[in-house]
Amino acid sequence: MFPGAVAERADAAYAILGAPLDATTSFRPGTRFGPRRLRHVADSFEDYDHRTASRFTELAVHDHGDIRPGDDVAEYLDFLRGAVREYHEDGTVPLVLGGEHTITVAAVRALDPDIYVCLDAHLDLRESYAGTRLSHATVTHHALDQADEAVILGARSGSETEWNRAAEPDVTVVPPAEVPSWEPDRAGDLYLSVDIDAADPGYAPGTGTPEPFGLTPRTIHEVVRKVAPLSVGFDLVEVNDRDDGQAAVLGAKLVRAFVYAHYAA
Repeated sequence: MFPGAVAERADAAYAILGAPLDATTSFRPGTRFGPRRLRHVADSFEDYDHRTASRFTELAVHDHGDIRPGDDVAEYLDFLRGAVREYHEDGTVPLVLGGEHTITVAAVRALDPDIYVCLDAHLDLRESYAGTRLSHATVTHHALDQADEAVILGARSGSETEWNRAAEPDVTVVPPAEVPSWEPDRAGDLYLSVDIDAADPGYAPGTGTPEPFGLTPRTIHEVVRKVAPLSVGFDLVEVNDRDDGQAAVLGAKLVRAFVYAHYAA
């Protein structure tokens, strides 16, 4: 159980769903351990948040547990989509813990937001990667099947084809240096996805495809707090077991920051 997520399902305002998918990771695997590591490191956090004067244990957070993947990624995403949709229909905000970034496809399909906002080092605008259309490198491409617009914050890596696609009107790329001054569009429902590799790997080395010259934890934290009140759902993805817990500590803190800011609004 995610520490402090003590609410029963019937009483939940927020629901944590673990999605330990690790099927298409192309460099350093280990995202299957992400949900477990995020829960483990959060055990050391204080319950009280001074910025919102609230206690995590009092915010009606429920932990659904992990939804285990099988061999078929498409089938798994359909099942995860159904679970996320059930919570949404009950008026509960889903918080999905990856797992590789591909799990975001299920959540976006379930929630159908107007705008997809992602903190990510990579554009993820490929139509397919390594012979598969459902991949951690195709997430934004699939998100645009549901959302009217995609905003990628902190992106600094992509193929030539992806950068050309990113120049189209329905995609906005905010480079790392401009992220601190970025403000979200408040017209419509947003979905927020945080790929931990948006952070500079000096802060979060435990991820599958680290990319230098990234964002500071402080910048990511402020973005999460800005976007949370406008969001219908959230995920934290791409934490693996290849560091001493730095990526997981940052990720778990961001999960809690989302809940505090969403609740306070």
